[in-house]
Amino acid sequence: MNAAKYSEYDYINFLTATPKIYSCTECERVQPEQENAPAHDAINRLLHRLPTDTERLWSEAARFINITQGVLVLDDSTLDKHYLRKIEMVTHHWSGKHHRVVKGINIVSLLWTDGDAHIPCDYRIYYKENDGKTKNDHFTDMLRKAKERGFFPKYVLFDSWYSSLKNLELINGFG
Repeated sequence: MNAAKYSEYDYINFLTATPKIYSCTECERVQPEQENAPAHDAINRLLHRLPTDTERLWSEAARFINITQGVLVLDDSTLDKHYLRKIEMVTHHWSGKHHRVVKGINIVSLLWTDGDAHIPCDYRIYYKENDGKTKNDHFTDMLRKAKERGFFPKYVLFDSWYSSLKNLELINGFG
């Protein structure tokens, strides 16, 4: 078996550097010129091999976070996919960018910040047809996981549509 030509760190560097286009073909296009450079198929295979749990993200982020300080920010984002018709996770979501409902993939994320550093530490892909969970369910799952990891932030910040009594009681219960 041949060694992989492309690593998850290569892809993370691509995502960090790219301003607009996140496709595997764009990733291939912007690779440094080298002999036997990875093709978009190698990048696509990498993405299918990576585990979808958030533990890997946490293991990278934990060393930059002081869990007893700062604030946690929960928010969701829609990755626009206007022209895609038959990709499993593409559904209709509100887009703050477009101020209307668009086709895309919705991600609920948890970010830690101390005002200077902004470190993502958890996320969930919102796809109710797959797991039956609402955005509020993902909200509570991530807060429980943060508590389990020992977080004790000064504040938990989120958009008003997450301010259900259940969510507010959960936060209050964590102190």
